Amino acid sequence: MQEVLTTGRYFRKHYGCNVYKTPISILGFTCPNIDGSVAYGGCVFCENESFSPNLGVQKNINKFYLNPKSKENPFLDSQLLQLESQYKQTKKILEKKFNAQKFLVYFQSFTNTYAPFSTLKSLYDRALSFEDVIGLSIGTRTDSIEKQTLEYLAEKSKTKEIWVEYGIQSVYDETLKRINRGHSVKNVFEYIQLTRQYGIKVCAHLIFGLPGENQSMMLESVKAAIDLGVEAIKIHPLYVVKRTALANDYNAGNFTPISEDEYIDTLVKALKMIPKGMMVQRVSAGISDETLLSPNWCNNKHQQMYNIKKNLKENGLYY
Repeated sequence: MQEVLTTGRYFRKHYGCNVYKTPISILGFTCPNIDGSVAYGGCVFCENESFSPNLGVQKNINKFYLNPKSKENPFLDSQLLQLESQYKQTKKILEKKFNAQKFLVYFQSFTNTYAPFSTLKSLYDRALSFEDVIGLSIGTRTDSIEKQTLEYLAEKSKTKEIWVEYGIQSVYDETLKRINRGHSVKNVFEYIQLTRQYGIKVCAHLIFGLPGENQSMMLESVKAAIDLGVEAIKIHPLYVVKRTALANDYNAGNFTPISEDEYIDTLVKALKMIPKGMMVQRVSAGISDETLLSPNWCNNKHQQMYNIKKNLKENGLYY
């Protein structure tokens, strides 16, 4: 039985205790394919509140969006307070539920390097100062990170656990265009290579079941991530939620979500390709509320994980 290097196994091996990510959603952050810098409307599957457990605290705050060229940030103090509040709240839950002892602050929602460096530095420095924090995991896009930020993170990585999580999604330009991603595959390759040259660990996000893709295309994206030498990978199925462009295509009969059987079969083949030392941070996704339109098998993450683990075990993989 081949053991998959999960997040838990990786951190217990390196730190000797349970290490968990604390997801953070900060007001004022957006994406360049939402604010019009490269596109409008965001990715076709994105209704960000559905993917961000802490984003609801923003609902009553006037909209204010940063970008790297913003000359001022009048809400920095509020952002820092929000960061601390979310960290403490989530930390308490993870300690009680999973006996978590150390933490990575996970900047999750939107594009968390898409702001002036002064703002990023203030937020990252504050996060690293929190009790029991061993590092950062920063979700972003390859077209939205500057060398000054990479230099800062490279310096921090000498003493802290620093990860940059890039949404690759697919290594086919036609797919990226179809999902309104707003950047090219060339940009993905260039910035992942650059980030690794700075000595920063990279986690690559891939989605199975994107419009127009077949299994061989999905597996080719996995192969490309492996060839880039990323230290970790996240894989999950595409599901349809309300208030998205993808929902419009689904309702019009122009998009059929991936089936559970095809997803698991593709996942098994993908994990058999992954080198022994590469961490697999995620293999599932779903949402258990009324916003999910399809597929139904994504509405129960516990059942989904049970089915995934069962099939992996049958194929000689222990997750």
